Amino acid sequence: MGLLFAVAMAGVALAATGTLWSTQRQRDREQELLFVGNQIRQAIGSYYEHSPGMVKHYPAKLNDLLKDNRFINVQSHLRRRYVDPLTGSPEWGLVAAPEGGVMGVYSLATGTPVKQAKFAERDAEFEGKTRYSDWKFVYRQPVNKQHTQGILMGTTVRQPA
Repeated sequence: MGLLFAVAMAGVALAATGTLWSTQRQRDREQELLFVGNQIRQAIGSYYEHSPGMVKHYPAKLNDLLKDNRFINVQSHLRRRYVDPLTGSPEWGLVAAPEGGVMGVYSLATGTPVKQAKFAERDAEFEGKTRYSDWKFVYRQPVNKQHTQGILMGTTVRQPA
């Protein structure tokens, strides 16, 4: 009887350990997703900000971040094409820019994130999201740069009275 009880307790302990291990593995994948997503967001920002001329453009596709042919010397804004750490696939959901191109990415993974709070400031909008696909890594031009660009483009110039 004691042996049967010991086997049952060992089974319960193994099940609890498996659950903890699975949760930790999921947290690790989420951390990797946050890192990779922000690398891609930074690369999109670099591509956008280094657009030749006055008009800024988002990349037409993610591969443009690897090889930017808009210059005489080809530039690279991203070292390599990252796979989605949750799906293991190189495919990402794409956030389209209003004027065309890709302004962000998100995971195509289904499921609910373990992490729900205490995100870095750049990822604060992920707080409370119930799906991984809601974690959108989007590059948005800083507000003060939009204002400066508007002044340079003449959109905020006042006419004399």
